[in-house]
Amino acid sequence: MLGYIKGTLVEILDDSVILDHHGMGYHIYTSGMDLGCLPPLGETLILYVHMNIREDDISLYGFLTKEALHLFKLLISVSGVGPKAGLAILSALSVNDVQMAIISGDAKSLTCANGIGNKSAQRIVIELKDKIDIDSMLHNSSSQAPDLTASQSDAVASAAMALTSLGYSQMEAMRALRQIDQADTMTEEALLKAALHKLV
Repeated sequence: MLGYIKGTLVEILDDSVILDHHGMGYHIYTSGMDLGCLPPLGETLILYVHMNIREDDISLYGFLTKEALHLFKLLISVSGVGPKAGLAILSALSVNDVQMAIISGDAKSLTCANGIGNKSAQRIVIELKDKIDIDSMLHNSSSQAPDLTASQSDAVASAAMALTSLGYSQMEAMRALRQIDQADTMTEEALLKAALHKLV
């Protein structure tokens, strides 16, 4: 079983790339997120891959990080979610945002992915909620999250609740709050105003 493919990036397509590895061109499907982070043509690229085998097709799906590959495998383990749907989710949302949506039960955010309806999104949340490593997710997003005291954590939580009451998803609320500079010095009201400015 393939773990990764290291080769020369020779072509970038709408939903995939072609890597030259020792004279063989590997056609590898990848997410829109990763397509936007590729090196120039001719550069060396490593993609962590999953090989999907069906009776009439063998396809490769590749990602720039092991975390994205792991999440992709979790997504396609859900009944009714195939590789194309898994790729659509990781094209619409970052790894951290997908994990946050699952943990918070925010199925609505997953429906922004092409081809993912309410039922599929709810099934993903239900089946994967206990399979997401919260500690790992928090570690990966620690560079974006402010270092908050207990009182400020309460202020952030209250601001997030206020935003969801206004119709924003939990993921949208937390993403906006994480983007606020000097959040550790702000009141709940100031946090709410700053977050709304980010969301408008």
